[in-house]
Amino acid sequence: MSKETFFITTPIYYPSDKLHIGHTYCTVATDAIARYKRLRGYDVMFLTGTDEHGQKIEEKAKEAGVTPQAFVDRIVEGPGGILDLWKLMNISNDRFIRTTYDYHVAAIQRIFRKMYDNGDIYKGAYKGKYCTPCESFWTESQLVNGCCPDCGRPVHDAEEEAYFFRLSKYAKPVQDLLESGTFLEPASRVNEMINNFIKPGLEDLCVSRTSFTWGVPVDFDPGHVVYVWVDALFNYATALGYMNDKYHDFDRFWPPVNIVGKEIVRFHSIIWPAMLMSVGEPVPKKVYGHGWLVIDGGKMSKSKGNVVDPYLLAEKFGVDALRFFLLRTFPFGSDGNFSNELLISTINSDLANAFGNLVSRTTAMVEKYFGGTLPAEREADAQDDELLNLVKETPARYAKQMDAFQLHLGLEEVFRLIGRANKYIDETTPWILAKDEEKRPRLAAVMANLLEAIRVSLILLTPFIPDTCARAFDQIGATEAERTWESLSAVRGHEITVRKGETLFPRIDTEKMLAELEAMHKPATPPAKPVLPDVTIDEFAKCDMRVVKILTCEAVKKSEKLLKFTLDDGSGTERQILSGIHKFYEPEQLVGKKVVAILNLPPRKMMGLESNGMLLSAVKEDEKGNEVLHLMIVGDDVPVGAQLC
Repeated sequence: MSKETFFITTPIYYPSDKLHIGHTYCTVATDAIARYKRLRGYDVMFLTGTDEHGQKIEEKAKEAGVTPQAFVDRIVEGPGGILDLWKLMNISNDRFIRTTYDYHVAAIQRIFRKMYDNGDIYKGAYKGKYCTPCESFWTESQLVNGCCPDCGRPVHDAEEEAYFFRLSKYAKPVQDLLESGTFLEPASRVNEMINNFIKPGLEDLCVSRTSFTWGVPVDFDPGHVVYVWVDALFNYATALGYMNDKYHDFDRFWPPVNIVGKEIVRFHSIIWPAMLMSVGEPVPKKVYGHGWLVIDGGKMSKSKGNVVDPYLLAEKFGVDALRFFLLRTFPFGSDGNFSNELLISTINSDLANAFGNLVSRTTAMVEKYFGGTLPAEREADAQDDELLNLVKETPARYAKQMDAFQLHLGLEEVFRLIGRANKYIDETTPWILAKDEEKRPRLAAVMANLLEAIRVSLILLTPFIPDTCARAFDQIGATEAERTWESLSAVRGHEITVRKGETLFPRIDTEKMLAELEAMHKPATPPAKPVLPDVTIDEFAKCDMRVVKILTCEAVKKSEKLLKFTLDDGSGTERQILSGIHKFYEPEQLVGKKVVAILNLPPRKMMGLESNGMLLSAVKEDEKGNEVLHLMIVGDDVPVGAQLC
């Protein structure tokens, strides 16, 4: 009898820099789901990988003085790279894809041509706002304070010949899919997709670029490379052999469950199913958009520099403790505020005090009272019923939550059982029973019930802390057959020999550990950014930079960042410039000051107001890693209109 299949994926990660704890969170969660499904007897395919093409990689490689391929090879396969991180975190992926693999490149070319041949891809010209760090085009209405809505950075005008995918053609079937109630979770994301993207009208999607070369070439039109969404999204299919001969698993495992961060839910729940409809393949079973790990309310981001190093945390706390913390503490689907204090508190309360202490106390008592081997002769009592009923009921409750990807609630069910077992020790007082030889059968029953509660808990904890569970199974004398899902309903009536081992999770001294972490994180002077590529004198001379005087300054309504300036630029007419510096200056601080502005930039709309130029500032990180901005203010003796040269 063949097993039921289950195909689950992480997003493929962008190797512009080393990954952080947010990426680790997503991959560990997906790993726990995959391990749970294997525990339940499924034939699982678990895929992760890297999205390696694009303009940002090309630019970063140029800055580093290496080829794009060498750049991504170092981050993916080099020491301390992505593959090393997943090995460290005990990720059980069955396959790893890189979008630079030859089989994937060839498959993407075939997929692109298939969509072109069926009329869903056509040639046009793109003109709009482009964010290089996010590699995303935006319309004016999508910008926030004139900047990219995803990363908050400035965008620039871009115009180039491009191929487009007829995304608008699939608006109705995609909306029907979203409204089905099973495709996209959590449910809160569905209305967001429909109201923010479907109802305003889906625009056709740019799917090729000519302004850079690091990508999959469009084989029938030299000069074009396939843009990120076709290249990246179809990894889930090419990794199973779709449109290539590398693998032959597509029919067996398709369709997938795609686990993604909420920032890319739009691409996976709208663009991705539309493209699959275009090529005539089934859409994913489910797209699940989890929340972010945030620090002080802000998203963790490689480009922002506010990341947490999973290597450091794993070294300090252990891999299983880190895995557990990520999945126990944060509801999978909501944002979670990361802190070292919360990490230590979770380890101490759940792993050291509740779980580890239960295993340690129980095995120690079996060794002390029975020489390590629990006899088969046992005497039950009504006092056992509540614990034993919970032992029987917990697996089903746990499975319900795990099947819904509510990992933290699955763990909550396990720890309800662990908490009840600890209470059972206090209720049955084994140390008193041990004083009466005639009570040995009763004492044996108490110990057996505790070992059974531990065994069931360990089976259910295996997807989360696999290495620790393997050691704990050895300590409680569980055979390989007694570590399976099928064995959950069995009761161990035979003799049981325990082997008390090392403490599974030693308690952490909070103050000492926080001091160690602070010392390790104490930053040196932040390094200066690399010097940009050379420009000619003629190119520099095109920038009209002049001293201007601030006549008025006021905050822009409904904007936290923007200030509106009226300036005397020496021309005899007043000039209006908007600048996103309200975080660093209040309007009254600046009126009357002389500053430097570049005047010959094209006018741009920001919050419905026109800005004619840009004020110049110096930006540097302080010793805590916070960005500090200093407006370039000049002395009163410098005349208005003086030109920088």
